[in-house]
Amino acid sequence: MLDIPSPQPWDRAPQPPAGAHESRGTSARLAATLAPLIRQDGFQDTAIDGVRLIASHCGHPRTPLIYEPGLFIIAQGDKVGYLGDRTIHYGPGNYLVQAMPLPFECETIASRETPLLGITLGFDPVMLNEMVQQMPGGSAAPAEPMAAVALDDTMADSVQRLVDCLHDETASRLLGPGRMREVLYFALRGPQGDSLRHLVQRQGQYARIAESLDYVHRHYATPISVESLAGRANMSASHFHHHFKRTTKLSPMQYLKRLRLLRARALLGQQGFNVARAAAEVGYRSTSQFSREYKRYFGVSPSRD
Repeated sequence: MLDIPSPQPWDRAPQPPAGAHESRGTSARLAATLAPLIRQDGFQDTAIDGVRLIASHCGHPRTPLIYEPGLFIIAQGDKVGYLGDRTIHYGPGNYLVQAMPLPFECETIASRETPLLGITLGFDPVMLNEMVQQMPGGSAAPAEPMAAVALDDTMADSVQRLVDCLHDETASRLLGPGRMREVLYFALRGPQGDSLRHLVQRQGQYARIAESLDYVHRHYATPISVESLAGRANMSASHFHHHFKRTTKLSPMQYLKRLRLLRARALLGQQGFNVARAAAEVGYRSTSQFSREYKRYFGVSPSRD
């Protein structure tokens, strides 16, 4: 049975972004197809590897989090992301392209009557590389590691076909990978397709920063310095620091600290670690320092969160 939280003060009816009114019918159909599949709030795995459902029956105020790279398509409800000085709306009528894992702040707008419903697609590096190699070259426009894109009819139809097959286990197994590939194809052809191409082509500063982020996510609990990251990227420390901050809106050490705190929050809330163990698990040598930085970032002490 689905556990539906009680209403919160920040719950409110979602307001579609400007220009999204013509897509209401398409989004409503997608939401109606998703609703019977939802078993829980949060992220939910499906029969197709890399495809997850997302749902929330209440709103959530602006809070720090991090997404792994992927596409995020919201059919009902609304999400607002805050990255540096940017405000990113990705509700019905658009989708989010997350090319790099960036700590940001997010607000969820939903209610019990109008829950947030959506779907996420992770990036299969092998599939992505194969497709990029067979597609014409992209533009020289600067790539954004996180941006919302208008959900045109072609992309919307491909997403709908993907969700349709989730209702049947055989269809998911036989048709799912191809339909996931179709969605990714249209994302590559879209306005933010170059941000995905650069990841695969491994060229330029953008790709070097992406590789550095991958390394940080695999080794965040170990001692890491700007100099060591710069060396891995074949860049000077000052050059690396400049490009890292331009891409992520954070310095390398700020990024590492936020990643550690976000990982610790998951350990506290989802796996029941105590404060000292969570601190040590993400690389802190001092529990008191961890508690101070945790409270500064999340606004509440780790023992109370």
